[in-house]
Amino acid sequence: PRSSAGKLEAGNGSFALHLDASARQFNDLKIPGYARSRHAAESENGPGKNGRLGNSDGRQDSGAVGGSYTWDDGYAGLSYSNSDSNYGSPAEQDVRIRMQQEHYAFASEIRNLQGPFTSVKLDAGYTDYEHREIEGGETGTTFKNKGYEARIEARHQAMGPFDGIVGAQVSRSEFSALGEEAFVPQTDTNAGALFILEEMQATERLKLSLGGRLEHTTVDPDGKGNARFAKANRSSSFTAGSLSSGAVYTLTPIWSLAATLGYTERAPTFYELYANGAHVATGTYEVGDAKLSKEKAVASDLALRFDNGTHKGSVGVFYSHFSNYIGLLNSGRTLNDEGEEDASGIPEYTYSGVRARFVGFEAQDHWKLGESAYGKFALELSGDYTRATNLDTGEALPRIAPLRLNSGLLWELDRWQARIDVQHAAGQGRVPANESGTDGYTTLGASAGYRFNLGGSQWLAFVDGENLTNQTVRYASSILRDIAPAPGRSVTVGLRPTF
Repeated sequence: PRSSAGKLEAGNGSFALHLDASARQFNDLKIPGYARSRHAAESENGPGKNGRLGNSDGRQDSGAVGGSYTWDDGYAGLSYSNSDSNYGSPAEQDVRIRMQQEHYAFASEIRNLQGPFTSVKLDAGYTDYEHREIEGGETGTTFKNKGYEARIEARHQAMGPFDGIVGAQVSRSEFSALGEEAFVPQTDTNAGALFILEEMQATERLKLSLGGRLEHTTVDPDGKGNARFAKANRSSSFTAGSLSSGAVYTLTPIWSLAATLGYTERAPTFYELYANGAHVATGTYEVGDAKLSKEKAVASDLALRFDNGTHKGSVGVFYSHFSNYIGLLNSGRTLNDEGEEDASGIPEYTYSGVRARFVGFEAQDHWKLGESAYGKFALELSGDYTRATNLDTGEALPRIAPLRLNSGLLWELDRWQARIDVQHAAGQGRVPANESGTDGYTTLGASAGYRFNLGGSQWLAFVDGENLTNQTVRYASSILRDIAPAPGRSVTVGLRPTF
């Protein structure tokens, strides 16, 4: 791949200007071995291409401009960004995706107010998104999504031991898909929410937080007479409420205990409700359920944190119970583009509401090994594991990452810096009956850099290597894992300036 980027920032203390631009071109990704896994090769009579991930080439161009004005008690700023991409879909060897997006944003905050609120913050944005699926040089389907969102939050004066914010958020999304291969109907989604977050120092050692959110969502589809979207004939409304609580208790100057407990609800999205068709980007036939109810869960976690100057990190466990979990589940059937059963078709995935349980742990540590004439050394260690179960069937939920362990050795000396990373993922064999598992892998990465000054700017010259042992990596969380592995060995050399 070839990439370049630039950034320019200027200001006089009151006014600030930001400009950036980037461009990237890449060929078909190099991969170790064949793109298709043993499971996919058996189902499609052959392993396919060797050494390259077919139709994964493309380009990406982007740029942004922004300006802001700052005064003693606040700021206000505007920005505009644009991106343009053209890339292939590994799931469909003759399909290209042309994506364009424009985004306008406004942000402002006013502080040191008198009255019930000490500060008010406003964020607003508008996005115009479009992507076209191009097959054989002809545009098959054009997806468009135009929408805005705005959020205002105000920090109130201290009320006894409570200090916090209240706010509101609104959004509107206008989605349309034009073409014979559209798999979701035209849909307008409107949402409005009120929220509150409060913190209090209950005792010298105990800090508490409480939060709540109430959101109303309306999803209004229009099938435009397409028989495929016959069920998308009426709007759906959902009112979702969430409550959360947290506590941090300082055991000693080194150790502290953090815990959270919350209840959350989420309205289903328009594609979870109304999808019905082949999704080219994933090579699946997705089917929504217009009768889906809100996703509901009770979640908690408990973590032991530590910081003694040499070690800084945490060890924790988490548990979530869903009375209704909306998952994209493999039905075991294969369908053609018309939705008819076909042994040579693509797999059918349905958005389904099931009872579910998630349980697991995560741990991390930054260990300062020491400092000498040879530089500063540190070791970063982390690991996580999630076990997710469909309680309606007793099977595992699909696309759950396996046990992962990471380690990184860091070194710094004057203007030099370097690190070596080893990442290990266990095999994921705990999958539902209609899904394939993944093999474990261990990858090696390394990077080095040198900082130097040139004129009035600081530069970083770097070399970065990933998957240096060229392992076949298939992410268990990817729906494309059987046909699109992660890249093989790669080395990047570059210069990065800071003005």
